[in-house]
Formats: sequence, C-alpha cells, structure tokens
Amino acid sequence: MNLPALRHHNAALVLDLLRAAGAGGISRLELAERTGLTPQAVSKITARLRAEGLAVGAGLRPSTGGKPRTVLRLVPDAQFAVGLHLDRDGLTAVLVDLAGRPVATTTAPLDFGAPADRVLAAAADAVRDLSAAEPHRPVLGVGVAVPGPLDHRDGVLHRVTGFPRWDGFPLRDVLAERTGLPVTVDKDTNAAALALALALSPSEPPGDFAYLHVGTGLGAGLVLGGEVHRGARTGAGEFGHQTLQLDGPLCGCGGRGCVEALCLAAEARGDRAEAARVLGAGAANLVGLLDIDRVVLGGRTVAADEDAYVRGVRAVIEERAARGGGGGAKGGVTVTVARGGDRPVAEGAAQLVLAPVFGRVGERGQGSGA
Repeated sequence: MNLPALRHHNAALVLDLLRAAGAGGISRLELAERTGLTPQAVSKITARLRAEGLAVGAGLRPSTGGKPRTVLRLVPDAQFAVGLHLDRDGLTAVLVDLAGRPVATTTAPLDFGAPADRVLAAAADAVRDLSAAEPHRPVLGVGVAVPGPLDHRDGVLHRVTGFPRWDGFPLRDVLAERTGLPVTVDKDTNAAALALALALSPSEPPGDFAYLHVGTGLGAGLVLGGEVHRGARTGAGEFGHQTLQLDGPLCGCGGRGCVEALCLAAEARGDRAEAARVLGAGAANLVGLLDIDRVVLGGRTVAADEDAYVRGVRAVIEERAARGGGGGAKGGVTVTVARGGDRPVAEGAAQLVLAPVFGRVGERGQGSGA
C-alpha cells in the first residue's frame, strides 16, 4: 500500500469510528486502541479532520486518574451525497449526510423505457434540486441504483430485463457530465445490501446475508465475507431469474418459470401466500447454496404485507432444513424486513458514495470524475 493510500485508509478507520460513536463522541485514546494506530498518528489524523470541518470537539470525558480526555465527534452535515433509484416506473432521489441520515427526498414517475436523454434529464434535475437544499455544503458525488445486469466498475448498463435498448449505455459517464459530480453506478439490490451492511457498527461483523428485493422486478444483493459480492463480471445477484418451473410462464428475461415471473404473477392475482412461498423457495436455494444465516426482505411489494412475506419465506426455509435439504439446520435462519419499501435502495445508492469514505463494504475508485 503506497503512502497516500495508507493515509486514506487510516483516516477512513478514524472517520468510521467517529460515525459509529454518534453525538456522544469518542476520545483520541479510544481511537488509537480500536484502530491500532499510535496516539501520534491519531492526533495528526484528527487534527486534519478538524481543520477540514469533518470533526469537532464534543466536550471532556471525566478523568479516571489522569487528564480529562477530549472527546471528538463527526460533523454529519459537513458533506453530503445524493442517491438515485432509477426504477422501471419511478425515480426516488435522496440527499444524505455523512451519518447516512436522509436530509431531503423527492419522488417522481419515471418511464425507464423512454429515450435515454429524457431519463437522464430527470435524474440530473433531481440531483440539482437536492443539491440546492444544502447550497453551502459540498456534495461528494452521486450514487445511482438501477435494475441489472450492468457493469458497476465502468458504470455501463447491459440488457436490463424488459429494456434491451439500455445495453451498452455509459450511464455513469453521461450523468457525471450532466451533473458535474462524480458518479457511481450499481444494481439496486447491491446498493440496498450495502446500506444494510454499513448500518452496522465497525465492531459488529456484518456476517453473510442476502437482501431480496421485490418491486417491479425481483433481485438479490449478497454480502459475503463482509463485502458486497458482485461476481467476476459484476453479475451476481440475478436471483429473480433462477428457474423453479421448467414449463412455467414466460419471463421478461426470455426464460420460463423464473422466480420473478412466478412470484409477481401470484402477487398480481392476489395470491400473496403463494407469492411468499415462491420467494421462499428461491431464498431456501440461496441459504443452502451459500450457507447464509440471514435473509432480509425489502421492496414495495413486501412492504404491502411484511408479515405475510416473512412468514411464507421463513416457512419454506424451515421446511427445507427439516428435510435435511441444506441451510438453516443449526440455529435457524433469521428472516427480517428492511422497512421503507423502495426507499432503502435510494439511501443505499448514496452509500455507494459514502462507503469508501469510511473504509467500509464496497470497492474504492469506482466513481467517475466530471
């Protein structure tokens, strides 16, 4: 690791602990103990963070025999990030502070099948409107969450199910040019999974879990070994297009009997119990394949009846485990809900920008400069 990268890494460690400490703050001695850095290194880093307006004093901690310790805290509104969720039928945009708290949110209808120029104009307008909410604070960049498949490293879309015209479109670079801000692009499910992992404190291991999103489509975001798992070609998580029924109904991807087609068809005809069991069958496959112990459900369809989806998914996973079908045999699998419908995706898109700042789940260097 070269010296600039090392400095960034060490500063990110300190910033993450400041973020996790909240308004109560944390002392330099605690920062040194938890990061493994020397007190001198911590002093230099915190002095630089204070000079940049990212940290401030938060009082003194009572003495335990020596001098009272100065406590520092993060300044959440020192900088912001914009998150965009470009869904098939709507646009959600959110401005979040360094602590990941939403400051402003906008929603609008969106036709993802419209000409690219129109879709990008709506996205750029949303970024400008949100940036105007905090005109005197810098916006670090824009995170964009869209349906996959895509290449998140280059920010290029592939053949989005139902919208083949986006294949090869350089979304990241075009939006960066329009907004004048660095842009990072990822799948909607990856963005939400990233936000869930980032919400944990630095001392709390994220474990391995799957985020299953049911909205206009159906996909998965995977966190394995503490990182969002994207695969060799950034195509991991195409959960909705695993085949459950060989002679099943035609899916928008061109296949038959996909989880997405079966689940959304059941939901459309009002059979929510069946929709939940179909989702559970796919989830049980993931649990058995990856040996994960947590499944998180989200999206507007799940939000319409959270209890029904949790019951249905959990029941199928437990049935599979009871038959010795793999996964969940030891201690069971936790099935929970990421509340807020589709909103966690937009907030997760903003975390695509923030995660590298704190050295957390994700990859650095994905953004595009303007």
